[in-house]
Amino acid sequence: MIPKSMRPLLPYLKRYRWGFVAGAVCIVLSNGAQAGLPRVIGNAAQSLEGGVNRHKLLIFALQVLALAAVRSIFLFLTRWVVIGISRDIEFDLRNDLFAHLEKLSNSYYQRMRTGDIMARVTNDLNAVRMLMGPAVMYSANTLVFTALALWFMVSRSPKLTFYAFLPLPVVSVVIQYFGRRIHERFERIQAMFSDISARAQENFSGARLIRAYVQEEAEIASFESANQEYIKRSLKLVRLMGMLWPTLELMLGLAMVLVIWIGGREVLAGRMQIGVFTSFNIYMMQLTFPVIALGWVVNIFQRGTASLIRLNEIMNEQPEIKDEPAARDREVEGEIEFRGLNFSYEGKPVLHDLDLRIPAGTSMAIVGPTGSGKTTLVNLIPRIYDAAPGMVLIDGRPIREFSVASLRKNIGFVPQETFLFSDRIRDNIALGVESATNQEIQEAAEAANIASDIENFPEQYQTMVGERGITLSGGQKQRTAIARALIRNPRMLILDDALSSVDTHTEDKILNHLREVMRGRTTIFISHRVSTVRNADRIAVLHDGRIVESGTHDELLALNGYYSDLYNKQLLEEELAEV
Repeated sequence: MIPKSMRPLLPYLKRYRWGFVAGAVCIVLSNGAQAGLPRVIGNAAQSLEGGVNRHKLLIFALQVLALAAVRSIFLFLTRWVVIGISRDIEFDLRNDLFAHLEKLSNSYYQRMRTGDIMARVTNDLNAVRMLMGPAVMYSANTLVFTALALWFMVSRSPKLTFYAFLPLPVVSVVIQYFGRRIHERFERIQAMFSDISARAQENFSGARLIRAYVQEEAEIASFESANQEYIKRSLKLVRLMGMLWPTLELMLGLAMVLVIWIGGREVLAGRMQIGVFTSFNIYMMQLTFPVIALGWVVNIFQRGTASLIRLNEIMNEQPEIKDEPAARDREVEGEIEFRGLNFSYEGKPVLHDLDLRIPAGTSMAIVGPTGSGKTTLVNLIPRIYDAAPGMVLIDGRPIREFSVASLRKNIGFVPQETFLFSDRIRDNIALGVESATNQEIQEAAEAANIASDIENFPEQYQTMVGERGITLSGGQKQRTAIARALIRNPRMLILDDALSSVDTHTEDKILNHLREVMRGRTTIFISHRVSTVRNADRIAVLHDGRIVESGTHDELLALNGYYSDLYNKQLLEEELAEV
């Protein structure tokens, strides 16, 4: 019966069940050879009473060598098989964890720190691997050898066996007590390790900001404080482990004292042969390591189960955005409609009774003050967030009738916060388009007005980008992200304030390229600049989650509302800039 705490590993155990069977056979043969050794030595000691000769010594020596050879071979095979399986399970579990994390929704990553996730898929995963490898192997070795030794000892002297195993109930209580405390302390250690990992990850990612605000010393002090707490918790566990093993050794020492005292008296009284007494003592000595290993196994087991709980928390998370039973891959024309849309984020209403239709192949610009819901609105199109059924439609169909994969393949999305991978510029542009040729990558870069910048780099398109694109300027990162969206040849292009980091001259170049590239495709612009949106087919003004104005550039100016006010302010800013 598998313990409840280990049930999440059951599919992996079933997958490698025949490997475990082979490992079990090796364990039985290895421990059988080890259990036979005391009997050979006992027989040799017994034969001394009748005199000794070279022939007898040679036979006993060959028997010892044969048993040692058999034990060594199968001990090697045990390690090879069982430890190898633990590595295979680690490989499978790591892949399954990563695949599951890839499916989880944005909300999960908004409430979980990256460093905490990293700690779980590295440190915790290694603890689980130790549970499935060394812990299983040493537990099986201990059980098999103890059973074989017990059978021999009981068959020779039940009375002496009783005294030999008399301290075992105390050992059981000690192990349970220490095991529970080890589990609790290891959970606290892993939680602290997650905090350290998260702090380090945030510092490395925010290196520019830390330097800009001269916070190096403060961050070093904060990290040192967290590290000291980690060491403090670790030392508590070390002290606990330091008490466990000597306690087990003391229990075993008491058992050996009983065996020597009572068994010696039996030999002197002529009720036990010297060979049997010798075998008894060797068995007790051989049981020393399994009992000590049992304490180590308890430590590994408690660490592993604590880590497994943390990993299982990830596996139990379910993606909020997933395909409906009726969803399937569909061709997309590009018409987008919001019908009576209401949307709340974390209980706070963001969009209210919103009706908006964007015909396929047209461009729609969305403007409005910060916090009006513009980004939330466009995030509903690729289902980064999910609106209530029937409120968002593509080509007249509810968006949930499209599979998530087919929907997103038809969308080129450039978010507010540009993210680039620590990879070559070429690979960042070609993300998701594995078949992209060098010419297609260059054309996408030219359309985004980033080609000339790239060609001025020493390694051009092979240039490595630092983490999150730290080696590029804000404008270069945004234009690279636009190129990445364009190379997908999407039916719908969404630019969420994607030109905020470029100057107006560069913006004009990019927009002119986009007019050619996106002709016949649905385009949505979000911007605070009138210069970006003025040539869109339609412009919608969003305020407090509602569409308050809608029309062309000229129609909105005639209304003398929010859009007109924004236009006049930006004209004044441009005039002041020229003075």
